[in-house]
Amino acid sequence: MRAIFIVSLIGATLLADQVTKAAVLSLLSPGQTLPVLPGFNLTLSFNEGASFGMMSDVMTGKPLLMAALTGALALIFAVMAFRADTLPERAGLGLIVGGALGNIIDRLRQGAVTDFLGLYWRDWHWPTFNGADIAITFGALIILIATFTTGRKEPLLDRN
Repeated sequence: MRAIFIVSLIGATLLADQVTKAAVLSLLSPGQTLPVLPGFNLTLSFNEGASFGMMSDVMTGKPLLMAALTGALALIFAVMAFRADTLPERAGLGLIVGGALGNIIDRLRQGAVTDFLGLYWRDWHWPTFNGADIAITFGALIILIATFTTGRKEPLLDRN
């Protein structure tokens, strides 16, 4: 039952990410902005770096390296998910793995991650992001909350 839950969550996260990215790619041109609500736009952009464009200068033109690094992390988190004892840990890690796989597919398919969600306040704009980034962020928050509420002492990878 544990494996079915984890694989289903990873698959659902990956599917939702790829479907939303495909919709935006068919709807917008790069750099085009579509106002949705005050403070929220859809703006198609492509990220060759890590989260929020960090390391773009180092990783530009190296999508296979970024995919490999992200893949290694996703594998580690997947192992942790299958070893996790609690539902929140499994859910958080599953969301992280699903989001990471969504971004890996983008890098392998087009050389960069598709970003399209834009939040802003007046002249201030948060870096554009996507559904995979949301899944990774929520997954990390769930794990953090679970760690503080359960008082976990040992790391998930040290288990037999």
